[in-house]
Order: sequence, then structure tokens, then C-alpha cells
Amino acid sequence: MLVPSRRRLRLEVWIVLGLSLGQSAVYSVVQLLDKMTRAPLAQGTSTLNRSQSSREYFDLTYQLLDIIFALVPVVLVIYFLTEHRAAGQADGTFTGSTGTSAFRKLGFNFARPGKDLVQGLGLAALIGIPSLGLYAAGRALGITTAIIPSALDAYWWTVPVLILSAIRHGIVEEVIVVGYLLDRLGKFGWGMPLAIFASAMLRGSYHLYQGFGPFIGNAIMGVIFALIYMRTRRVMPLVIAHALLDTVAFVGFSLFGKAIGLG
Repeated sequence: MLVPSRRRLRLEVWIVLGLSLGQSAVYSVVQLLDKMTRAPLAQGTSTLNRSQSSREYFDLTYQLLDIIFALVPVVLVIYFLTEHRAAGQADGTFTGSTGTSAFRKLGFNFARPGKDLVQGLGLAALIGIPSLGLYAAGRALGITTAIIPSALDAYWWTVPVLILSAIRHGIVEEVIVVGYLLDRLGKFGWGMPLAIFASAMLRGSYHLYQGFGPFIGNAIMGVIFALIYMRTRRVMPLVIAHALLDTVAFVGFSLFGKAIGLG
């Protein structure tokens, strides 16, 4: 098996992040500065799921395309993490290649669905309840914008699309920021505390457009998720927890936000 050099791995990481959450972090910083120079953060808003067309089926098409293309960097990560080995016969004839699946390496599979689901539910409760308090505190302190989880019009496909969006966020963030990044930083020779810190700071950074409260909350979440991953070597419970948190936020707001005066 050919082992990539550290220089090649660094370039690989920059490419992956530049195509995904690193790009999001840069935009997030610019958006934060834009909001702060317009008005106090408390007067700003952050909309997570926007309508992209006033025409129903064009909006649906745009939403699905966003979800599909957002997952392409995950496919790239899976490819990079799969360990390819040349296979041959005793006489030296090349017969193809074999490798270790990145799905197994990351624990991103259904090898233990029951345990992963229970852990995911527990993590969602552990993170979700304090997050509400942190959001309220951030709003009171004026360091967090008003967050609108969904601004999609009410169509028959709105809830399914919001659920798919939540799953997309869970997969993209946990596979790339936790599973992939911790693997690569470890190969750079980084110690676990520094690697976890970098992963958590990246997670917080691409939420900065929502204000400093979400930055802090997501960074803390990043530390917790990274520690759990380093212990279990399974990203699936993290994906489940993240998808559940976003589903509750997106769908709950879409169905009940306006009714309770949040819309």
C-alpha cells in the first residue's frame, strides 16, 4: 500500500475543507462582520433553510440539488480514507485492488444500529437542552442573532425536505469535521488535545454567522463529539444525534414556530 506523504495529506485536507466546511467558515466570518457593521447582533437574523424560488417545484428541485451536492465532499472523504492495496498472484500478475472500507474505519455503517441509536438519542438530549439555554443567554446578552430554522413555504414536501436537510448536516459535519479531520491531524503528528481543539474551533467557526453564542455552543459540542469519537471510533452515533437535533429544530419551527410567536 502506498502511504501518502504529509505534504500530500495537507493538500488533501485543504482541498476537502475548501470544498466544504472550511469554505463555510470563511463565508461565516464575513457574514458575521457584515451583520456587526450594519446593526447590533441582537437585531440581526440568521435563516437556515431558505426558499429559493416562489415556484413550488423549482424550489423543491433547488432544495434537493443543494442536499445532493453538499454530500459530494463526503464521498471524496470516503474515497480518500479508503485504504487501497494492490492485489496480485504469486507470479506477480496484477489482478486488481483491495482495501479497507472507510465506512468501517469511521464507524459510519449499520454494524450496531441499536446501540448507535441509543447513544445518538442520549447525545441529542445532552446537547439539545443546554443549547436552548445558551441561545436564550446569547440573545439576552446581545451576542446572538435571531435564528430562523426554516423559512420554507408550506408545501407537501416541506417536512421531508427539512428532514433530509437535517440528515445532510449530520453526515457532512460529523464525517468531515470529526472522523476525517481527526484522522488526518493524527497523521500529521498532532496530539489528541490539539486535534480536538482544531476540530471544535472549525465547527464553531462555520456557525459564526449566527453570532458568538452559537460559536461557543458548537465549539463545546465539537469537543464532546470528538472525545466520544476518539473513545468509540464510531461516527454513526454523532450523525444520528446531529440529525435528530436539526430535525427537531427545523421541523418543529416549520410546524409550530409561527403558532407560538417565533415566526
